[in-house]
Order: sequence, then structure tokens, then C-alpha cells
Amino acid sequence: MESPAPPREDMIVCVGALEAALLPCLPARELQAIDRSPHPSHQIDVERHARDFMEAAKKLQMYFIGLQREDEPTKGETLRKEIAVMEEELKIKNEVINKQERLIQGWRKELKGQLDKHNTELSRV
Repeated sequence: MESPAPPREDMIVCVGALEAALLPCLPARELQAIDRSPHPSHQIDVERHARDFMEAAKKLQMYFIGLQREDEPTKGETLRKEIAVMEEELKIKNEVINKQERLIQGWRKELKGQLDKHNTELSRV
């Protein structure tokens, strides 16, 4: 298999093909005159130019669709991003939990200190 051409070269080839197909169609008055011409060879030229133009337009459209697909992340990339976001959320939530646990431990120490103080006072009385 051949390696795919760089996107810029693909674009240039597609635009060149479109231009080559379009150029014979540019003189509209001449094209209309040929279209109305009774000569079958003139009618064939018009049909050939139209067919060439449509083929070039289809190639260009397929090229742009291919570019659009290249821009979309793959399923694996999407999952990796989602996992990274979830891991970051988990890290943040763990930090919050640890902070809350330290706060609760501080309260326990304060309450134990107050309880000991009250018990000491009650023992004296």
C-alpha cells in the first residue's frame, strides 16, 4: 500500500481537478449556446464537462469529510480524557476528605480536652 499524501497535497490535487473540470464551463454564454446547439458532439461536451465537474466536486467533498474525521478524537483518546478528568476529581475529593478528617480529629481533641476539664472539675467537687 502507498502512504497517504500529505493533506496539503491532497487539497491541491482536488482543487486542481475541480478547476480543470470547471474551466470549460466558465464562459456561460458559450456554454448555453453549445447546450442549445443541435450538434450531438456539442451536447456530449456539455455532458462530459458536467460529469467531470461532479466527479471533482465529489472527490473534494470526500477529502473534506476525511479531514473532519481526522479532527475527531478516537474512542481511546476520548476515554483517556474522561479517565483523566475522573482521576482529577477523585484527587480533589480525596483532598477534601483528608481535610475534613483532620478537622474532625481536631474537634475530637478539643472535645476530649473539655471533657477531661469537666471531669477534673467534677472530681474536685
